Amino acid sequence: MTNREAQQQAQRAVPEAEPQEESRAPAEAQPEQARSEEARSEEEERAEEARSEEETRAAERLERAVRAAEQALIEFEIAVETFRVEVENFSRLHHQRLGPMYSRLDELDALIAEAVAARTGDPEDQRRAREARGLVQPMPGVEELFHGWIDSDGLSPEASAMLTEQPVQPPPRVRPGEEARRIYRDLARKAHPDLAEEEAERERRGEFIVRVNAAYAAGDEALLRKLAEEWEAGPPPPERRASRSEELYARLEWLAERKEMLAEAANELESSAIGAMIKMAPEDPDRLLDEIAEQLIAQVSEKEARLAELAR
Repeated sequence: MTNREAQQQAQRAVPEAEPQEESRAPAEAQPEQARSEEARSEEEERAEEARSEEETRAAERLERAVRAAEQALIEFEIAVETFRVEVENFSRLHHQRLGPMYSRLDELDALIAEAVAARTGDPEDQRRAREARGLVQPMPGVEELFHGWIDSDGLSPEASAMLTEQPVQPPPRVRPGEEARRIYRDLARKAHPDLAEEEAERERRGEFIVRVNAAYAAGDEALLRKLAEEWEAGPPPPERRASRSEELYARLEWLAERKEMLAEAANELESSAIGAMIKMAPEDPDRLLDEIAEQLIAQVSEKEARLAELAR
């Protein structure tokens, strides 16, 4: 082979080699790109795991807060209920031991006022005497006396009919109109519980039909139309299930509201007359009763002496 032929053969070989170099470049770039995507995927997975761990730790902290709040509320409820029982027991004892003395004082006040009014004849003294006597013998309400047969306006129609041996008028009959009957039949056919295959749907239909029957019995065409629109709108969409964190936050809110309610109950107990008395002698409330009894006995003696003077 001559030198010229060798050069020509080398020139022909060069174009063949260049595509091979170009074909190798993408082959080398593909593993690099794959490694980059894999690294990004691993970073995303690590970030997701970190977020999941943080959410788990937050939920655990919230769980502990809820449990602590529950225990605190239980202890608070025990304290409030204990004090409520003490107030009720002391109130009962207070009434048993001191009630007759208070009644005697009211009676003496009425007798004294009546004696004064009898002496003076003054209309104002007579008014005071009537008020004092009213405190001793409070009149029950009219409705309470006659069990609803009579009120401030007089006898009820039913009571009047019974006392005069007249037949009691039955309530007026309702005759639904044609349109009301049409809507009712249409709703009954569409919403009948027997058309349901699942128990939950059967219960929903049953409750709806009860409302339809009530509206039809009252002849309420407008309400039947609203019920028809409600049925056409379909059942309400299912509520989104709350996450565990949302449930815990809702539980904390309920516990806080419950504590506020108990605090109000405790304040009412403490501010009541009996509660204030217990707070005056929390260790020995019986001693306080004895002291009050002595004071009442002294007041009874004074009023009896006053009444004796007026009777002379």
